[in-house]
Amino acid sequence: MSADSQPKKKLIEPRTLKGFRDFLPESMIPRERLIERATRVYRSYGFCPIDTPVLEYLEILLGKGSDETDKQLYRFKDSGGREVGMRFDLTVPFARFSAQHFAELGTPFKRYHLAKVWRGENTQAGRYREFMQCDFDSIGTTSVISDVETAMVINDVLEKVDLRTEGTFDKFKIRLNDRKILNGALEKLGLSEKVVPTLRALDKLAKIGADAVVAEMAQTAGATEEQARGILELTLARGTNEEILARLEKSLEGNERGLEGVAEVRQILESVRATGVPEGRFMVDVSIARGLDYYTGVVFETFLDDLPQLGSVCSGGRYDNLAELYTKQKLPGVGASVGLDRLFAGLEELGMVEKVATTVDVFLPFFDASLATKYCEIAAGLRKRGIGVELYPEPKKLGAQLKYADKKGFKLAVVVGSNEAEAGVASLKNLRDGGATEVPLEPDALASAIVAALGS
Repeated sequence: MSADSQPKKKLIEPRTLKGFRDFLPESMIPRERLIERATRVYRSYGFCPIDTPVLEYLEILLGKGSDETDKQLYRFKDSGGREVGMRFDLTVPFARFSAQHFAELGTPFKRYHLAKVWRGENTQAGRYREFMQCDFDSIGTTSVISDVETAMVINDVLEKVDLRTEGTFDKFKIRLNDRKILNGALEKLGLSEKVVPTLRALDKLAKIGADAVVAEMAQTAGATEEQARGILELTLARGTNEEILARLEKSLEGNERGLEGVAEVRQILESVRATGVPEGRFMVDVSIARGLDYYTGVVFETFLDDLPQLGSVCSGGRYDNLAELYTKQKLPGVGASVGLDRLFAGLEELGMVEKVATTVDVFLPFFDASLATKYCEIAAGLRKRGIGVELYPEPKKLGAQLKYADKKGFKLAVVVGSNEAEAGVASLKNLRDGGATEVPLEPDALASAIVAALGS
């Protein structure tokens, strides 16, 4: 059979699953910058990195979040016939991790974990089936100081999300509540036996509205309309933080658990205010419930001022009993997670992401074949002095290479032809405004000129 008569191979259509994405360099580079900024904040508070497997035994994951997350689990039998699931968040695996390793770790233990998680949910703007979480947690302490630090880390990370600048971003609000307040209110309304379904319904308030929440409370928790309206009236309280807390104290009078929650929220607010956080950055919002069942104390949700409809971009809270499912050791915890994908989608919509397809600022064109060794020498000299540079791999016309450099987003080009090499100089070209200056080709002098140009 001749080559021409060979049957043609059927090409496989290149495509991705719904809710899953590829990331091109122009998206991945700013994502990595956002991750780097979050990591710097976590480390500045003493949090240490860990990692856990993508797959867990199914019993580790089931029943730890909510009925909804149980339905969304990617689950299957592995080749050994074991029931396994892909992690739906990083907190439940961390609770298992802590129970398994607490003797080696010691307590309190502070960790951060940046990794992908999976939920088979309906996709929408900023919400995917595979997404990145950037978690940080303190475990082994019930101190409110850890709650305060959680609040401060959320604040410090969000202040650094404008990827166009090293300045401070301030157009966001951190809303906080305490599950003890909600539990106390439910006790006073006679719903103490229906806490979980009631709070799950309440967590949907922003999405479905008050009337639908009342209907769901009646259906799932057996609440009367009077009881449902009573909890809604409390959670919809508005005013200054102190006005809301005073109203809560009056409503929860005689309920020890609820008043304890009010006191904890007040102490967190007083502490963050003492650190110099702008007034109004933290807001008491009694409607914040967090849909996951494992929360026991303070809860946080963070919203961008200009995109409230996007939903929370950083959420978390205190979970004092989660690790007890895996060990008799008392391992209370508190932490939060930056929803990287949702936050990044919001930053893109707000024009706060600079699209570049290069990880370095300096481009070195290769347009004179006789200078191949010289170009390698120049690039190596700059890298040894801490300056990243991309050397074009083959000789082409300078104009075509500069078009390539402009498309990728380089800031400077070091142009060296035979005349420049003979004279011991380079033309340092600004690719943003088109200006060019002649600088010495000697490595230290060239590096100094580049640093000065990038800083201007």
